[in-house]
Amino acid sequence: MKTYSLDEVTDKYIGKEGTPKRDAFENELRLDLIGHAIKQARKERNLTQAQLGELVGVQKAQISKIENNLTDARFDTILKVFKALNAKINFNVELLNQNMNLT
Repeated sequence: MKTYSLDEVTDKYIGKEGTPKRDAFENELRLDLIGHAIKQARKERNLTQAQLGELVGVQKAQISKIENNLTDARFDTILKVFKALNAKINFNVELLNQNMNLT
């Protein structure tokens, strides 16, 4: 029986890195991880979704949707949520080697 790496399986069934389908998949995965991190931090702070919503200025339903990756939340809302949770945020930006035409 041959074994396959996660990268091989992902390439085969989702698509190679850089393809639109793979980019969408990886973006969805990142959003799911953010939602999970918010839910975990909220529970560690012993807050309900309604309480966190009050701190952020949104409804409980919005917090639920963010935690369960059911919405494309605005970036500033995500930042407000992490600020309300007193969480440190780190972003990593990687510039790709692409030619840029400025005309």
